[in-house]
Amino acid sequence: MDQAAPTPAIPAAPARARPAAWFGAAALATLVMALCLVLTWQLWEAARRDAERDLRSDFDVAARDVVNQLALRMAAHIQSLRGVHGLFNSSDDVTRQEFTDFVRAQQADADYPGMKAIGYIAVITDAGRAAHLAQVRSSGLPDYAIAPPGTRPTYAPLLYLESFTGARLRALGHDMLSEPPLRQMLEQARDSGQPTMSGKTTVARERGRAASDGVLIALPVYIGRRAPDHIGQRRDLLRGWIYAPFVMEDLMAQVGGERAAEIRVAVHDGNEITPAALMAAGAVSALPGVAALRTEQRIGIAGRRWTLVIEAGPGFGDAQRNDAPQLVLTLGLAVTVVLTLLTWMLARSSAMAGSALRQSLALTGELKAGQRRLVALADSAQRAQAMMRSILDSTFDAILVDNGDRLILASNQRFRTLWSVPDELDLAGEDSAVVAHLLSQLVQAGPLLYSRSLQLADHDEHRELLRLKDGRFIEQLTRPVRLGQEGARLWSFRDITERKQIEQRERAHRHVLELLAHGAPLPAVLGAVVLGVESTNSGMLCAILLLDAEGRFLTTGAAPSLPGFFNAAVDGLPARPGCGSCGTAAATGRRVIVEDIQTHPDWAGYREIAARAALASSWSEPIRGASGRVLGTFAIYHRTPHYPSAAHVVLIEQAAQLAGIALEQAQAAQALRVGEERFRSLYDHAPVALWEQDWSGAREAVARLKEGGVDALGLWLRERPEEAQRLAALVRVTDVNGAALVHVGAASKEPGILGLAQNFGSLRAGAFIDALVALTGGALFYECECSFLRVDGVARQHQLTLLVMPGHAQSLDFVIASTVDITERKRIDEELHALASTDFLTGLPNRRVFMARLDDQFARLQRSVDECASVLMLDIDHFKHVNDVHGHAVGDAVLRHMAALMRCGQRKIDTLGRVGGEEFAVLLPGTTGAAAQQYAERLRQSVAESPLDGDGRSIAITVSIGIASIEAGDSGPDAALIRADKALYRAKAAGRNRVCDHAEAAAPVLTRV
Repeated sequence: MDQAAPTPAIPAAPARARPAAWFGAAALATLVMALCLVLTWQLWEAARRDAERDLRSDFDVAARDVVNQLALRMAAHIQSLRGVHGLFNSSDDVTRQEFTDFVRAQQADADYPGMKAIGYIAVITDAGRAAHLAQVRSSGLPDYAIAPPGTRPTYAPLLYLESFTGARLRALGHDMLSEPPLRQMLEQARDSGQPTMSGKTTVARERGRAASDGVLIALPVYIGRRAPDHIGQRRDLLRGWIYAPFVMEDLMAQVGGERAAEIRVAVHDGNEITPAALMAAGAVSALPGVAALRTEQRIGIAGRRWTLVIEAGPGFGDAQRNDAPQLVLTLGLAVTVVLTLLTWMLARSSAMAGSALRQSLALTGELKAGQRRLVALADSAQRAQAMMRSILDSTFDAILVDNGDRLILASNQRFRTLWSVPDELDLAGEDSAVVAHLLSQLVQAGPLLYSRSLQLADHDEHRELLRLKDGRFIEQLTRPVRLGQEGARLWSFRDITERKQIEQRERAHRHVLELLAHGAPLPAVLGAVVLGVESTNSGMLCAILLLDAEGRFLTTGAAPSLPGFFNAAVDGLPARPGCGSCGTAAATGRRVIVEDIQTHPDWAGYREIAARAALASSWSEPIRGASGRVLGTFAIYHRTPHYPSAAHVVLIEQAAQLAGIALEQAQAAQALRVGEERFRSLYDHAPVALWEQDWSGAREAVARLKEGGVDALGLWLRERPEEAQRLAALVRVTDVNGAALVHVGAASKEPGILGLAQNFGSLRAGAFIDALVALTGGALFYECECSFLRVDGVARQHQLTLLVMPGHAQSLDFVIASTVDITERKRIDEELHALASTDFLTGLPNRRVFMARLDDQFARLQRSVDECASVLMLDIDHFKHVNDVHGHAVGDAVLRHMAALMRCGQRKIDTLGRVGGEEFAVLLPGTTGAAAQQYAERLRQSVAESPLDGDGRSIAITVSIGIASIEAGDSGPDAALIRADKALYRAKAAGRNRVCDHAEAAAPVLTRV
C-alpha cells in the first residue's frame, strides 16, 4: 500500500457538531448495511434454491435407477422361470433328476438375489391322487404325502423343489391350493397364462435365520407346446406351475448400485402405503434436512402392483453438494461489512469536513484498500465461474442450455465430443447451425424437432430416444431451468449404445432358448447363436465348430458370415495343438487368443487361407457340456489385429455356454429318437398285451358245483357275487409280456401284483362270469369289452380276447389272453355322440335328436290308440333386444339360464330340445289338454319369476308358449310341431309372456316377431 502524504493540520470541529456528525454517519451506514444484507439474502436464497433443485434432480435420477434395477431384477427372475417353463414345454415327462440338473445348470453362472428356490407344482385330481402317490413314492420318496390331509376335488402338491440357499421352504407334497392367498395366485396364473405374483407372504430364510416377508411367483405349464388361447382351454389343459419364492430383504439388497447406502427404499404390496402392506423396510420417516427428498413410485410386476417409497439418507448428495450458497453468503457478508464501513467513514469524513488533511489521506488509503478487495472479489467470482465450467465439462452427459427461443446460452465439452461438433462451429448465439449439424447425424429428425418446439412448464420433463446413422443410440432429456430471473431450457444427451447392445444380446439369447424349447434343428439354433453375437458386435465374424464323437476332428456347425472356401478349408480340422485357434482350444480345453494370425505359430499352416479370407485375429473358446466334456469351439474373427477386452471375454464365454446348451439339447433329442425307434421296434413285435393264464383250478371248482346240482351257472353266480370272486381267485396269471406291463402300469412281473382285476376290473361283474361259463362249457374262444384296473387303481376300458391253446381244452391250464386299451376310443365315441346329439351351448338335445324322439312318439301313437302326447314350442320374448343391449355373451347366458329352468320341471319321460336360436321345444308323452297347459303355465311362471342375475344387474326374462296335441291321424310328426308353432305366434301376438293352446285359439295367425 502506498505511503500516505503528511496530513496538514486542520482546525478541530466545534464540540456541538460532533454528535450530529456521528449520528448522521451511523444512520447512513446502517441504511447501506440493511440494503446490502437484503441483497445478500436474495442472492443466497436463489443459490440455495438452485442447490436444492440440483439435489432433487440427483435424487430423482437415483430413484429412477432403483425402480429400473428392481424391474430388471424381477424380469431376470421371471425369465429364469420361463427357462424352466421351456424345459416342461419341451418334454411331456420331466423327471426329478432332469428338473434338478436343469435348474442347477441355469443357476450355476447366474445371480438371482432374493430367489430362494425354483419348484414345480403339479395339478392332481382326487381321482388321480392314489396313482400320483404311488408313482412318486416308487420314484424314491417313500414318505411322500399330500399335506394338509383331507379330501378335496383338486390338489396342487409341490412336486419338485430346488433350493438355492438351504432355506427351510415348503415341504414336498404341500398342497398350495390349501392356502387361500396362494390359491388365488395359482388360479390367476392358470386363467391368464402369464407369470403371476402373490401378495405379501412369509418366506423362509437360510437355516439359523428367521422367516422374512416375501412373495411367490407362479408361471402356468399347459399340456402341449403352446399356451391355449381361451380360459376354458387353459383350465382343461393345465399341467402345473413353475414356482419360486422370494425374500424381499434379499431381493432389495444393493438395489441402487453404488448409491444404495445413500437412499432408503420401502416396498409396499399394492397401491396403498400401510403397515400391513410393508414388505421391505427402508424409508421409515422423513429425515431432518432432506424431508423433501422423498418419492413414491408404483411398479407392476407379474400382475401385481408394488408401491416403492424412496427417501434420501443422511449423507445423500454430500459428494455433489453445491457450496455456492455458502460462498455467496460469505462474500455478501464481507462486501456488506466493507461497504458499511466505507459508507460510515465517507459520511463521517463528509460531516467532519474540517478534519485534518492527514485524516482525509487516511480515508483515501482505506478506499484504495476497498477497491483492491473488490478486485479480489471479482477475481474470486471469475475463478468460481471457471470452476463451474470445469465441473460442467467433466460431467458424463452432454449439456446444452438455450433460452427456449433458439438462442444457445451455454454448453460443455462433452456435447462437442458426443456430437462431433467441429471447432469452427460456434456454440453460442443463434442455434440454427448447431441444429442442422445434429439433424445431419440422425436417422429420424422428428424427435429432435418436436422437442425443440416444446414450451415446458416448471418441473416438466421430456424424453426422446435418438438413433444416429453411425449406429449409436442417444437418450435426450429436456427440462426447464432458472438462470437468475430468466427462464432457460437444459438439454441433456447420454450415449446409451452399450445398454441397447445388451438388450439386443438378451433378445438374441431369448430367441435361441425359444428355438431350443420348440425343438428347432441344431443348425438353425447354432446359426441363431452366431447371428445373435454378430448383430450386437459389428466387426465380429463368428463360427461354431463341432467335435466328433472320437474327439479327433472339428466340423463346421455354423459360420454364416465367413467365406465358403474358408469354411471348407477348416472343416475336418484336427483337434490338436498347433492347428489354428480352434484346434488348440479343443485339444487343451482352454481359451486361445490370437491377436495377429500372420505372426502366431498356431496358424502357420493356415495363414494363407486366413489372409485370403481377410481374417487378421482369432479368439477361440471351448464349448463344454454340463459334465465338462468339450463339445466344440466358438470362434470370433476380426478383419484387423484385435485383442479382447474384459467385456469381450464375458461375451465369448456366454456365447460358448449358450452353444453348449444347444449341443446338449440336440444330443438329448437324438438319444430320445434312438430310444423311441428301439421301443417302436419292440412294440411292432408285440403289438398287444399278452397274458398266460391257468384256469384249471376254476374249471375243477365249477365241475364240483355242477356235480352238486348247479345247472344255470351264470344266473347262480350273479345271485352270489362272493362265489364269483372266489372262483376268480383260483385263476392264476403265469406270465405277461412287456406290452401287458405297460397296459396295466406295472413295473415288473413280481408275483402278487397282477391278477384278473387287470383283465375284468370287478371280479363280481358279468364279464368274468360270462367268460367262466363259456370256457368251462367247452368254448375255445371268448371275446368281450370290459373295464380293467391298472396297478395304480385307475379304471379303464379294453377289448379282451381269451384263447384256449390247442391240447388244453380239457384242463384249461394254458389260456392266452390278449388286451387292447380302448379307453380313448370309447371316450371319443362318447364325445362324438354328445356332439352329434347335444346343443353345445345349453346342453339340451339338439333339433335332430328332438325330431327323432318326436318320430318315435308318433310311431307309438300309430301302434296304440290309447297313447297320447303333446308338444310345446317356446320362444324367449325380445331376445334380439337382449343381444343388442347387453351383448351376445349375456344372450348366451340367458339361453343357458332358460335351459336350466326347463330341466327343473322336466319328468323322466319328457324330452327337451333347442330347435332354433332362442326357440325351445318340449315333448310330453302321456299328456294332453289341461295337463299340458298346466305344465306350460308352471314353466312360464318359473321363467318370469327367475330373472338372470350377474355382474351386478338383473335381466328379466319372459317366454311365450304354444301347445299342440299329437294326433294319430296326422300325416307326420311335423304336423303337431307346426300347430304348436302357430299357437306360439298367437301367444306373441296377444302380448307375449303367455300360453296359447292351438285347440283353443281362435285368433288369426300373425307374423312372428
